[in-house]
Amino acid sequence: MVAVEAFDVADLIAARKGSEHVYADFIRSGLLSVGLASWPAGSPDTQEPHTEDEVYYVVQGRATIAVAGEERPVAPGSIVFVATGVEHRFHDIEEDLQVIVFWAPPRRSRRPE
Repeated sequence: MVAVEAFDVADLIAARKGSEHVYADFIRSGLLSVGLASWPAGSPDTQEPHTEDEVYYVVQGRATIAVAGEERPVAPGSIVFVATGVEHRFHDIEEDLQVIVFWAPPRRSRRPE
C-alpha cells in the first residue's frame, strides 16, 4: 500500500483538456474516491443522481449548479455538497469548468449489479 499519493491539479487538468465532458478518478480507497470532472463552456451536464455522497470543489470556470431545485452560481473556490440520490447538474457553463469531485463511499461502489 502506498502511504502518500500527491497530485498537481494543473497537471491533472492539462492531461484531460478536450471538447467534451470527461471524468477520471485519480484516488481510490476503500472509503473514498476523488476525481477530476471537466465540462467545456456551453456543454450540457447530463449526469443522473448518484448512489454516493459527493463534494464538488470548483478549481476553474464559472457555471450554475442546480441541486434539488435550488440554484447557486459556482466559480473557483466554490464547494458544493450533494447527498446520495439527490438530483443535481451544472448548467449555464460560461467558462470551461474543472471540478475536483470527492465521493464517499467510492464512486460506483454502491451501484447495483
